[in-house]
Amino acid sequence: MSNNKKRFRLFTLSTLAAGVTAVMLGYTNVQINAQAPAPSVIETNSHRFSLIADGVYHYVGTGAVNVMSNGMLVVGENDLLLVDSHVTPGAARALLDSVKAVSDKPVRYLVNSHYHFDHAHGNQVFPANVEIIGHSFTRAKLNGEMGNVLEESTFISFTEGVPAQIANLQMQIAEATDADRKAALESQLSTALAHQTSLAEIVPTPPNITLEKELTLYQTVMQGSREIQILHTGRGHTGGDVVVFLPQEKLLFTGDLLLPGLAYMGDAFAQDWPDALEALRALDFDTILPGHGAPMQGKEKIDHFQAYLRDLWTRTASMKQQGLTFEQTAVQIDMTSHSGNYAQIRGPGADPRAIRRIYELMDAED
Repeated sequence: MSNNKKRFRLFTLSTLAAGVTAVMLGYTNVQINAQAPAPSVIETNSHRFSLIADGVYHYVGTGAVNVMSNGMLVVGENDLLLVDSHVTPGAARALLDSVKAVSDKPVRYLVNSHYHFDHAHGNQVFPANVEIIGHSFTRAKLNGEMGNVLEESTFISFTEGVPAQIANLQMQIAEATDADRKAALESQLSTALAHQTSLAEIVPTPPNITLEKELTLYQTVMQGSREIQILHTGRGHTGGDVVVFLPQEKLLFTGDLLLPGLAYMGDAFAQDWPDALEALRALDFDTILPGHGAPMQGKEKIDHFQAYLRDLWTRTASMKQQGLTFEQTAVQIDMTSHSGNYAQIRGPGADPRAIRRIYELMDAED
């Protein structure tokens, strides 16, 4: 490591404790030939990169590899910044390989939007010289300071069904008579088996650069510099969500703090989440790149999700006070008044993991 690199790391780690840091990065946006503009979509076997602004891509999986989350790529002249590393080491390897189709520059920074397995369990395969940035809560979770994340109900609930999924695919393949359907099922089985194998590889790997409230990076670009703000606006989906805001491009990557649909709430702070979303409203953005689903325009989704969260909290509190267990509340609670905004709501009921979490938070307040 050069002396300049050492000085950079010492500066970053010592000043982040204050919560707000500005770091000058010596890298430039990739130059795009006016006669040969960058393609709007670049696709590999495992990933699709959609150009959202000059040098900024939203990446999603194609289905050939189980990635389970979206991310953002910011291309510089000398290096790259990625947001989120997917669900397994195998998915992250596929990402790193696919990024080469967009740029041959090395990855210098990886940002974790939060600690959940589907966004951060690819961290371990990134080269040692890649700086991983995240909230201090994310570091504590992935560092084992708050228990083993591989033993938490969130990880288990999303992975324990994989063997049954594989067995079901094998059964369908054995029964298939149509050649095309059989080939499609065999492809799905191959993906599921690779996912199962890579789940066993996971070694939770924490960020080595942390923030509490805000960290600002500056990229040198042809027009001057690109500002990249990494912001923690409060507890929401987890205790350490960060969003990545590009003010000049008016782009906001929200991870799971704000999605097109309802977010998983098994580790959420539902009582604080509306305030964390309110802080997003103050940012000047046009486009939201979510951790799941398609890009969104404007701020209307903030209103919808704030209303849902407040209503869910109030209704759950009322049913808890009536003496219902969380299981009973999860079955009976009626959130259908929000079905116009969320297709996931097809009738009474809610995710039991969300209701159990709200009960835990309410018990902690008593």
